[in-house]
Amino acid sequence: MQQQHRQPELVEGSLPVFVFPTELIFYADDQTSHKQVLTLYNPYEFALKFKVLCTAPNKYTVVDSTGAVKPQCCVDIVIRHRDVRSCHYGVYDKFRLQVSEQSQRKALGRKEVTATLRPSASQEPPSPRPQDDERRIKELADSEFFEQTVLHTESRPAAGGPSLLTVLLGLVCMVALMLPTLGEQESTVPLYLHLSVNKKLVAAYVLGLLTMVILRT
Repeated sequence: MQQQHRQPELVEGSLPVFVFPTELIFYADDQTSHKQVLTLYNPYEFALKFKVLCTAPNKYTVVDSTGAVKPQCCVDIVIRHRDVRSCHYGVYDKFRLQVSEQSQRKALGRKEVTATLRPSASQEPPSPRPQDDERRIKELADSEFFEQTVLHTESRPAAGGPSLLTVLLGLVCMVALMLPTLGEQESTVPLYLHLSVNKKLVAAYVLGLLTMVILRT
């Protein structure tokens, strides 16, 4: 009975994929809509791994574009529109969610979700003509999908050591801490180079922040 239950699921491309919603609509004048959530459900008795592809990966940021879903659980996939410009109004893009078993490389199922950017939620898009619908359907059917770049590789530049500005600012803070405090009498340093306690505290605070930045690079 178990083999009969799992046999159709092992056929490539035949496994139903459950995603909500099936359409993403972003509004240029509503910044809260620039972040959308896709929910992927796994009603099966085995774990699934997933991958998110897109026809226009440069326009979107997908948090966790690959991952896994436990049996009878769901996972939220955050999608942000990062290129909100008028030239993209009304353009239809597509996301494809491919799922497979943990031990399999072939895609057992896939689901496509359309995404579009509109100027405003208060402006209803004009009713498309039948020939426009046919052209859009054909364009979407012929679309080529690309893998999404992992989020942390986009938001964090490659480590290449601290910048010159960071090093110079750190040296300035160190010199400031070495200068005499305002009020010290026995010092050969000119009076205009004497710093108050508050200025030295600021320099110490900035130096601490720079040290954390340098250690992370």
